[in-house]
Amino acid sequence: MQACVYEEYGPAEVVKVREVTRPRMKDDDVLVRVHAASVTTADWRFRASAFPGGFWLVGRLMVGLLRPRNPILGMDFSGVVEETGKRVTRFRVGDRVFGSASGGAHAEYLAVPGSAPMIHKPDGLTHEQAAAIPFGANTALAFLRDIAKIRASQRVLVVGASGGVGVWAVQLARHLGAEVTGACSTRNVELVASLGAHHVVDYTAGPLAEPGADYDLIFDTVGVTTFAGCKPALADAGTYLPLNASVRQLVQALFTSSGKGKKLKAGISSNSSESLETAVGLIEAGALRPVIDKVYPMTEIVEAHRRVDSRHKRGSVIVALG
Repeated sequence: MQACVYEEYGPAEVVKVREVTRPRMKDDDVLVRVHAASVTTADWRFRASAFPGGFWLVGRLMVGLLRPRNPILGMDFSGVVEETGKRVTRFRVGDRVFGSASGGAHAEYLAVPGSAPMIHKPDGLTHEQAAAIPFGANTALAFLRDIAKIRASQRVLVVGASGGVGVWAVQLARHLGAEVTGACSTRNVELVASLGAHHVVDYTAGPLAEPGADYDLIFDTVGVTTFAGCKPALADAGTYLPLNASVRQLVQALFTSSGKGKKLKAGISSNSSESLETAVGLIEAGALRPVIDKVYPMTEIVEAHRRVDSRHKRGSVIVALG
């Protein structure tokens, strides 16, 4: 089979399309013929070894100290079940599925445990749309619903509102009843407004958050703000929530967790089949929709990575694999 392989850390050009052995199946695995997969900021971090401040060594130990342990990137995918292990009961050959794997999705075939965060793909979604869901939708659900616990009528600022997580965060915050402000560049103002933002801030024309704005939550999805810088714009009991917290921010979260006043909260998102079902339910109800920046053929995988590296993509970058 063909796969997008990287054998060293570096820029987009380290990724090559090569012929590799089809993954071996275990008794509890599902073999998926991948039709579409997303290229996310997580893929960028792994490929470029660009881990958040203070986590470089931890990141390298996780993915490979000297060279990548798993040379095939890609977590979010959509495709058709080609084969099932004898212990698998949730899926059958021919099922259209989508979900998230620990890696290896940028290939024609992917072996993933039958218990993985994976569900049946609704007929109303294309494979490209389905592959755009897991990373962004799961993250938005985890950070806004579970960590921040957004309530109706709260004022929420989403920084990076047109990105892979931001587009979902704007829509979900609006669905949860918040008054949503999205911060983005000039070219994305119309998109963010179409996603349901009540207000849109063009960060190229002025500050992201005006002092005294009294936001109940500032959710930074791209890492361009600080707690200190956002404090003047937070309400008295407001929360600053970075998507990728640094070591310093984790310490700040500990110190501000107790008592009253403005707080920094930190957390991580975890994929689950239940959250995917929730996201699909909201999509089918018209509350959420996938946003795709561009679909690239496998032969243009380097261009897909470059687009993610630019930090200017709108929603998800997708690779078509079959």
